[in-house]
Amino acid sequence: MRRFVVKVDGQVFEAEVEEMDTEATETKPAINLVPPAPRSAAVASQPAAVVPQPTNTLPASPSLSPVTTMGTSAGISAPMPGSIVKMPVHEGDHVKAMQVLLILEAMKMENEIIAPKDGIVKKVHVTIGQSVNIGDPLIDLETP
Repeated sequence: MRRFVVKVDGQVFEAEVEEMDTEATETKPAINLVPPAPRSAAVASQPAAVVPQPTNTLPASPSLSPVTTMGTSAGISAPMPGSIVKMPVHEGDHVKAMQVLLILEAMKMENEIIAPKDGIVKKVHVTIGQSVNIGDPLIDLETP
């Protein structure tokens, strides 16, 4: 029989493990757990181990805002990579603020890309079924 001390979430447990004969026909329990042993003053006075926290080494993510404004036009770009599955508007259509311009599927979820303000669809840069990456232009809106 061998004894082991195991620490789980700050609690100390003692375990007795019995070595079994591989040719034995009788099965015996392999592990006997013993309630936590009281901690001695020497162990309790030791400082807890400091685990270094990982630093964020990833580059800053691009802004997920789909709207960039330039004068009287707004270019709407893809906020995430995905595929265009629906496009209820076409070039020349008048749209209202918060109207759905297209549906972008990403990770099996459909995301509505909406108009930031009233305007006219000046240019559509994508087609249904097309894959896009973050920042790819989708639609240009011209505001009156």
